[in-house]
Amino acid sequence: MTLTELRYIVALARHRHFGRAAEACFVSQPTLSVAVKKLEDELGVALFERRKNEVQVTATGERIIAQAQRVLEEADAIVDLAHAHQDQLAAPLRLGAIYTIGPYLLPPLIAMLHEQAPHMPLVVQENFTARLAEQLRQGELDAVLLSLPFADPGIVTLPLYDEPFVVLLPASHPWTAREAIAAEALGGETLLLLGAGHCFREQVMSACPGCRAEATARGGLQQAVEGSSLETIRHMVASGMGITVLPCTAAGAERYSQRLVVIRRFQAPAPSRRVALAWRSSFPRPKAIEALRRAVLACELSCVQPVSRDAKG
Repeated sequence: MTLTELRYIVALARHRHFGRAAEACFVSQPTLSVAVKKLEDELGVALFERRKNEVQVTATGERIIAQAQRVLEEADAIVDLAHAHQDQLAAPLRLGAIYTIGPYLLPPLIAMLHEQAPHMPLVVQENFTARLAEQLRQGELDAVLLSLPFADPGIVTLPLYDEPFVVLLPASHPWTAREAIAAEALGGETLLLLGAGHCFREQVMSACPGCRAEATARGGLQQAVEGSSLETIRHMVASGMGITVLPCTAAGAERYSQRLVVIRRFQAPAPSRRVALAWRSSFPRPKAIEALRRAVLACELSCVQPVSRDAKG
């Protein structure tokens, strides 16, 4: 039994397909297939059920693969412990961010971190919270930027800043004459939302009494925007299809002439979200996490309010 074989069975369990698992492991499909069969023969149990177009993990396989994942994490921890005695800011940091944070925070963050820790480049990706959490647990990411609430065993979360929501309107909308918008008024409007899976969608629904009922009633409209990005929704607002709610860092009215869109704040108390940094409690580069925290707070995000380090999510 080797660590390589354990990596192969973990990858196969994740992808449920020999070809995709082999591609993820950067080996040929026959190489992976032979290694998996060799491990099964050594253990004397079947870890997978082979089907025509899919691989299914057996009940015994589920338990063995879970243990294999823990063994791989401990093996990686040995390497990390060795690196911890080296310069913690001299290696890439793998950072994930949810879709409604990444496009707006990463550009200034990367520039700031390059200035403060020039030998620690970021390897970045965007995804849904659930997927980022999985990658964080599995050691595929070192840290994640996400929106609270979030809780996961073995994961540390540190609140960074509170970000208010704003309303984006077509320039022809009658609400442009108002200085601020009441959250309860949104329920009667054509509200454009992100698709299922985005935590920001649920936060908007929670902040807007009546919006969930309106969204259900307008099933056709919601189907049209499901899976869209905030940028796609912004284009739809500019075209006059409806209004939307955005985190303030994503508002960016300068992307369009004021003839097309207008930003308005909410009446107090304005709905908001708390953005946090999350990492494994066992991650052996605390200086890298601290450098990342400092760089985020040093970014010029004029509409957010930094959170005290003692604050909880």
